[in-house]
Amino acid sequence: MSVRLQPFQRFLDAHRDEVYRFLLSAVGSQEADDCFQETFLAALRAYPSLRDTGNLRGWILTIAHRKALDAHRTRSRRAVPVAAVPDHPGRETPDRDDGVWEAVRKLPTKQRAAVLLRFAADLPYREVARAAGGTEEAARRNVADGIRALRKEWGG
Repeated sequence: MSVRLQPFQRFLDAHRDEVYRFLLSAVGSQEADDCFQETFLAALRAYPSLRDTGNLRGWILTIAHRKALDAHRTRSRRAVPVAAVPDHPGRETPDRDDGVWEAVRKLPTKQRAAVLLRFAADLPYREVARAAGGTEEAARRNVADGIRALRKEWGG
């Protein structure tokens, strides 16, 4: 069965802002550009062979979610440059503006993914489950557990 697709540039124009916002909240500003490019390169490769075009938004956000997971996995293997090495290890005070997103990035993988897909990408739980690879009930549980952990950390 052949599916009629709009030109990829139109697809990119329609979804780029939302995908970039999601990636900013998922991986931070330093890695968002790379993840964005990797997301749309992967989408471009797969786009001509799509069979179901019913939910392109969910499809591209699933790809972005997977690229964000890849970035989190590789982050632990990279050296982080710093201006000066502290005398003793300690926790830095998070920036006021992005402290919440930094806390979200520290959540366990499944909770982080569920919270980001639900609130940063504004996906319904059904789509969160599809993107994260689980059931709707598991998506709801992961979001609830993630929010509980954030409230505990932030004293709310």
